Amino acid sequence: MTTSEHTEPTRLRMVAADSWRFGLIALIAFLTLVDLFATQAILPSLVMKFGVSRATMGFAVNASTFGMAAAGIAVALFGRGIDRRNGIWISLTVLAIPTTLLSLTDSIVIFALLRVAQGLCMATAFTLTMAYLAEHFSSRQTTSALAAYVTGNVASNFFGRLMSAAVADTFGISTNFLTFAALNLIGAALVWLTLQKTSAMMRADAKSERARATWKGPLMNVELRACFTIGFLILFVFIGTFTYVNFQLVAAPLSLSPMALGLVYFVFLPSMLTTPLAGRIAARVGPRVGIGATLALAILGLLLLLASSLPVVLSGMALVAIGTFLAQAIATGHVSRTASRDRAAASGIYLASYYAGGLVGSLVIGQVYDRIGWAACVAVLAAVLACAIAVARVLQTPKT
Repeated sequence: MTTSEHTEPTRLRMVAADSWRFGLIALIAFLTLVDLFATQAILPSLVMKFGVSRATMGFAVNASTFGMAAAGIAVALFGRGIDRRNGIWISLTVLAIPTTLLSLTDSIVIFALLRVAQGLCMATAFTLTMAYLAEHFSSRQTTSALAAYVTGNVASNFFGRLMSAAVADTFGISTNFLTFAALNLIGAALVWLTLQKTSAMMRADAKSERARATWKGPLMNVELRACFTIGFLILFVFIGTFTYVNFQLVAAPLSLSPMALGLVYFVFLPSMLTTPLAGRIAARVGPRVGIGATLALAILGLLLLLASSLPVVLSGMALVAIGTFLAQAIATGHVSRTASRDRAAASGIYLASYYAGGLVGSLVIGQVYDRIGWAACVAVLAAVLACAIAVARVLQTPKT
């Protein structure tokens, strides 16, 4: 047998192994983040149950992003001694507790606090998984692994919303939350069974260096600061759009039923196909052009949301999802490549900025929606994306 004949089967085995691992990573991401956006699919039903305004309910549902921002910072600062696998599966197990309690409460305040607790658990698992990927894959594989993780995130948006709407419409809101608590436990079991046990997080270069000092480098870097800002603005728009467009979909003239509202989220399906292309887009045109082009696509999608035709609105939702997810994946990859040191801190700051943007977007767009209307919301959201495109102008293509 020639050397090439020996090499080809080996290469195929490596590709198959990578495909299996990346598929597993995407599934773990799905089970980690499925609670985050699924509840948005039943927002109109929750408004009726709790008897509050749309803005109040939107803020309560998205209070999970506050927990995610706080946990992202906390894990980056204090999580160096945490075993990755144990931290992930324990976080997912604990996540099942507030998810279960959501099925029992009739208080909007308790509902919001439980969503914060969910966010704390989800972000802890998320941040530890990002660290696990960075430490267990080569530089080339890490890019693909991160793309797989973001793809799992997209899948959680799609299938989570679809499942939430179907279960709530068929069996009720309480059963819906119990179903997602079961998914949390399945995720914990999957991590415990499949991920390799790891050592504690890598220590800082100087053992005596205080945790807060690790944040100095990322915050002093112009490109990283730009990425943090872009992350904030992306989720501001994503949450603002996909929280309050629900009320447009159930109102006249579209007048969709709760089950039909769940089916609407097939608009996320194209994003599952396009998001893995983020690495290729960034490599070909660079992060500045890549983020600018994808967010311009999202702006076009926002304008289509003003139409009274359901197919046009659905096309707009699909474009917003494609554009924002691609931009997020490009920005996440750029943070990983740009942060030569203190990557955990850089990832923590990015995640904190990203989820803080979601919380602010929910609050701001909710007030605009209730006080002025949907057209004003679209104008604000488009302006925010234009700001993100402007911020991306400082990004440079990394040297290979």
